[in-house]
Formats: sequence, C-alpha cells, structure tokens
Amino acid sequence: MPLSLEEEIAALPMFRRLKPDDRAGLAALARRAELDRGEVLFRQGDAPRSLWIVVSGRVKVVKSSPSGRELILDLLGPGDPVGAVAVFEGLPYPATAVAQISAVCLEIERRGFLALLDSTPSLVRGLLSGFAMRLRELTARLADLSGGRVEARLARALASLAEGASEMRPEGLFVPVRLSRQELADLCGTTVETAIRVMSRWSKEGIVKTEPDGFLLLDSEALGELAQG
Repeated sequence: MPLSLEEEIAALPMFRRLKPDDRAGLAALARRAELDRGEVLFRQGDAPRSLWIVVSGRVKVVKSSPSGRELILDLLGPGDPVGAVAVFEGLPYPATAVAQISAVCLEIERRGFLALLDSTPSLVRGLLSGFAMRLRELTARLADLSGGRVEARLARALASLAEGASEMRPEGLFVPVRLSRQELADLCGTTVETAIRVMSRWSKEGIVKTEPDGFLLLDSEALGELAQG
C-alpha cells in the first residue's frame, strides 16, 4: 500500500523531528511528483515558486557558465531539499535541477510554506539543521571545483556518492548511480576526454569499474588516497 504524504514526510531525515501536526500542515501544501530521467524541476533564472524534496531517485543541480558550459554542483538523493535558498530569499533559482535518474519528489508551494513557517516555530527548528548541513556540503563542493588535480576531484566525487548509497559486493563497493562520461566531467569540472582517460586508467589499475547501472569501487583505499590529491 502506497505511503500517504504525511508518512513520506515523516520518513525523510530532515522532517523526522517535526511534530505530527507540523507534518500534517506540510503535507497539506505538498504534491507528489514522479519525474522521468532528464525531466526538469526548475531552470536557472526561474522564479522560486516551490521547494522540492527528493523522496527517491536522484536529482542533479547544474549551473551554466557564461561560455555555455555546464557544471554539476551537486547530486541530491532521498531526503535532500532542492532550491531551498532561492525559496527563502525570494531570488531566482541560481541553477537548474534535473532528474538524474527516475525520481519521486515532494513539491511544496512557496507562499504557503513560508506562511506555515511564520506560524509554526517548531517547524523552523526542525528544518534548520537539515538546511544548514546541505549548505555546508554545497560550499565545500564549490570550493572543490575551483582547484586541485582532476583525479583528486573525481575521486572525491565518487567517494561522496558512495557515502550516500552503496552496497557491498564480493568484488567491492557498488554505487547504484548511473553517470554518463559527460556527467562525470561536469561533476568534477573537466572535459569529457579527461574524464574518460582517468576512468579508463582506474579501470585498468583495478580501482573503479563502470557498470551499466552504476560503478564499482574495487579498491576504496586507493580511491581514498587519490582523493587526498
């Protein structure tokens, strides 16, 4: 039997501390959106009409540079908010959010959400820790893209994805996140050719193996050493 909106909200880490009445108020403003791979939640420059929360699947946040190149700023998974800063500040979304794989999200209308926050202090307290954590992670991600060797940036990106969702297999740690070579390049701020060259070398060295539905960390220790730069 499918979960109700209140039950889905209660299962998300950033909402677990909310009181039942607060979750009910939030559920009244939310709608459940099922997104196909490549479907856009919002585009860079759009007015912030909604806060999005990932329930399942994965959403990538990409930003276009003046030259037209795209960088993946973040890959968000279950429980992560999308577009929170723009919603709070009332500013255009600073980046585009796209379903990286099929995803289910909760869309919460901005005006009603802000009104609920004004009238429900306990809801504010329950949300602050989750938003603060995501902001720290994004700040670190932006700093990571600004410098350092490509191999180190790519190793840190793969290790970070492994922390979010992975399963142990006899050969190593499997991460069920399917990324194209272009997405890998965007994720660490490099060219497709460089991403292909690095991944090919790591495969030959028995560090990382690409699978049809994700990638396999064959030697997590070696990847960790590479991440140190």
